[in-house]
Amino acid sequence: QVQLVESGGGLVQAGGSLRLSCAASGRTFSSSARGWFRQAPGKEREFVAAITWSGGSTIYADSVKGRFTISRDNAKNTVYLQMNSLKPEDTAVYYCAARNSAGVFSTRLSYDYWGQGTQVTVSS
Repeated sequence: QVQLVESGGGLVQAGGSLRLSCAASGRTFSSSARGWFRQAPGKEREFVAAITWSGGSTIYADSVKGRFTISRDNAKNTVYLQMNSLKPEDTAVYYCAARNSAGVFSTRLSYDYWGQGTQVTVSS
């Protein structure tokens, strides 16, 4: 099994920045796709960003493109989500996800493991 633990959430004013981290432990595979999703109250969980094992390929939801950056440090088994120019509509619980295969994926069903989530609240 793989355990994922998110951190870095909090309360920030509109226009501010936050950096989320997702540390993996347990049976981590040599190649694993990683992603970030978010879920606002009353809404379905939606894709935010994803990255390949090498970090050479990334994809983003249109709503965060140009503002968010996903990256990873494989030596630390950690994936990051740098969020800039935050908007109130970015308020959600942010979840980290992992899949034990290579590639980059934007659908929930593509991922095998999920973290517990970290709350991000953006005030106007």
